[in-house]
Amino acid sequence: MVFKPISPKKISAQIAEQIRSSILAGEFTPGDKLPPERELAEMFGVSRPSVREALNMLAASGLVMSYQGGGTVVMSLVETVTGNSLSELIRSQQERALDVIEVRKGMESWTAYYAAQRALPEDLRRMEELVNGMERNLASMSPSEDLDANFHIIIARSTHNVVWLHLMQNIFDAMKEFQQSVWRAVYLTSDDHRLLYRHHFNIFAAIRSRDPEAAREAMAEHLNFAEQRSSAYVSQQQR
Repeated sequence: MVFKPISPKKISAQIAEQIRSSILAGEFTPGDKLPPERELAEMFGVSRPSVREALNMLAASGLVMSYQGGGTVVMSLVETVTGNSLSELIRSQQERALDVIEVRKGMESWTAYYAAQRALPEDLRRMEELVNGMERNLASMSPSEDLDANFHIIIARSTHNVVWLHLMQNIFDAMKEFQQSVWRAVYLTSDDHRLLYRHHFNIFAAIRSRDPEAAREAMAEHLNFAEQRSSAYVSQQQR
């Protein structure tokens, strides 16, 4: 038997492995920019060419995409290279957004369930900050649509399942334009805003209490309400 000499891994491969692990751990989410090459080189204590080669390796595997002058962006595990076709579908046929919400009801009921089991103290702190922000907005009737979206993404992150996170991020990116329109059209009164706040607080409280079933039910209640309001909005647009 002839043994082959063992050669140490290339520096670029080691860099790529660390960045890949961070992405798959949910430390970077789809759409996030990685630090610039110069900063990465300083962090790893290596040369910029080694970093560039590592980023090229990650780009070849579809985990990141580099843009001329725009840095390196983390890609979704479920995103296509041709763009978000779901977003285009919703833009051309708004009623398809209701199909997405139906899917969300199933997905997010379970992300809330698993988040109640797995959320770390830092996850709970971030959820609480978002819920508190929604409460502050009640006084001025300021819209909380960004806080709302981020709350749902944080719950997906709190499952510590990168597939849940990437699926949810992709869906929210596709639904962003539609959701903004719904917020401006149907969530108009102080009662609407208070109800949305209570929904989100109840979800958070169940997750904080480590009650998976209560979290699942609170999320289902919220998304049933969102589905009703979104359906009313689509009906308005079709008249």
